[in-house]
Amino acid sequence: GRLISLFALGVAVAGPTMPLLFSGFNRKYVMLLVLGLFAVCNTAAVFMADFDLLLLVRVLPAFFHPIYCSMAFTVAAAIAGPKDAPKAVAKINIGVSAGMVVGVPISNFLAETFSLTASMAFFALTTLGVLIATANFVPSMPVKKRMSYGSQLGVLKKPMVRASILAVILLNGSIFGVFNYLAKYLSGVTSLAPSLVSVMLFVYGLCNIFGSMVAGNLLTNAPLLTVRAFPFLLAAVYIALFEGGSAWPFMAVLTVLWGLLGGVNANINQFWLSRSAPEAPDFANGLFLTAANLGTMFGTSVSGVFIDAFGMEYVVFGGLAFGALSAALVLYQCAHKNMNPLAAKG
Repeated sequence: GRLISLFALGVAVAGPTMPLLFSGFNRKYVMLLVLGLFAVCNTAAVFMADFDLLLLVRVLPAFFHPIYCSMAFTVAAAIAGPKDAPKAVAKINIGVSAGMVVGVPISNFLAETFSLTASMAFFALTTLGVLIATANFVPSMPVKKRMSYGSQLGVLKKPMVRASILAVILLNGSIFGVFNYLAKYLSGVTSLAPSLVSVMLFVYGLCNIFGSMVAGNLLTNAPLLTVRAFPFLLAAVYIALFEGGSAWPFMAVLTVLWGLLGGVNANINQFWLSRSAPEAPDFANGLFLTAANLGTMFGTSVSGVFIDAFGMEYVVFGGLAFGALSAALVLYQCAHKNMNPLAAKG
């Protein structure tokens, strides 16, 4: 529990700060530094016999995790150019989803079949492979125009940025506030066997990947329509879930649709916040990571209140509440030019 929760806490704390501190350095070299740290710490974890030391080498890389993720988004967008940036960022999100869909089952299999040491060794080898790939395929990207830390922090003074941070919190809360209870919902409300629950979670993850693929094209060709329509499409899925989630075939269809929207959501969040502060891309992507994690935390908590008060099937009301608030905020931003990220220059 501590190995997971403290890592997540480190990511949340470092989200807005570490990308800011490293924003003036060559992005390729910073990415290699972070991957090197992960490779060393994961390798050290293989040989750790003391839990406190294992916790240290697990948590230390967490503070550098947001640097790599934020720069991966920035590098992808910069290589693709402004027009195709959403498609490039969608590929990064596809990688994140694929890592969850493929990496988690593999690491769990190794831990259960062999040992936790074998799982840690898998992490170390995978990170080493990514380090080699980054060294060979990512071009050198020195920062041509370095912004001061004060200038980057100054973007927080923009009402549009603050509104976009809140929008990302609400959008992510609308998805993960319900998704984090999906396994319990499938077993308790839909009455699925544990094996089928695992299959459904796997299907959801696969649909996330396809959702990211679709989102890249949607945000390139019709960004405003995509952002406006998303909360209403998600609400339709949740209402259908409340009405018919106990029926297994219908629930399977809803899980596919929900998974697709989950993939679209991740891309909308990054797109909306990065477009709010295009002059400070690394800092904006760090803010996105923190806002997304805060949305997950708040959304899960609120949905838990509905479960405690009314029962598991009412979990969707937490998602609907966050979705309604996000729809109101996004529509307000779209209606005012000085608040609309699509009107931002930089």
